Amino acid sequence: MTFQEYLDYFEQVLASPQDFDPYGDAEYFNYTKLNWSRMNRWLKRFEPNEAIKNLISSITEHQHWIVITEPWCGDAAHSVAQLYQIVKNNPNIDFEIHLRDSEPFLIEDYLTSGGKSIPKLIIRNDVGHDKVIWGPRPKALQTIFIQMKADNAPFEEIKEVLQKWYNEDKGQELQQELLAELS
Repeated sequence: MTFQEYLDYFEQVLASPQDFDPYGDAEYFNYTKLNWSRMNRWLKRFEPNEAIKNLISSITEHQHWIVITEPWCGDAAHSVAQLYQIVKNNPNIDFEIHLRDSEPFLIEDYLTSGGKSIPKLIIRNDVGHDKVIWGPRPKALQTIFIQMKADNAPFEEIKEVLQKWYNEDKGQELQQELLAELS
């Protein structure tokens, strides 16, 4: 789906959570509402830096940027909006959303340590070869996440640390990683 179709789907989930699994579950639904607010905040406030703008504007060959995500994903609430803001003005880049939990299950080809962690970005050239695979979160944050899980930190504590990190980082690490991968 396009980014706009993803936003429309997200709004449908929020309007009728009982019609979409797992959003009938109050915990999923409440977290999804929070993600909607976070994503919209980044859509309004996130401005790609000059280096990434210059790099993205220099892309003249056709590319497909595929993001595997779901509205319930806290990491996606930050990264997906930022990714979209980075590429939205380049007509050579198709930005496409695939839902992790819907067919075709593209995530099966892009597991993280055997798990279906999202969001996942796949950048393909126009003949379908993967150029870059990124995700589910910036490397520095992934290191923190893995350590906290190894330390058996409660999930609520992990979510708080991740949220604080995203708010302080403001998309800088994501942009640096994309610059390194695409340069």
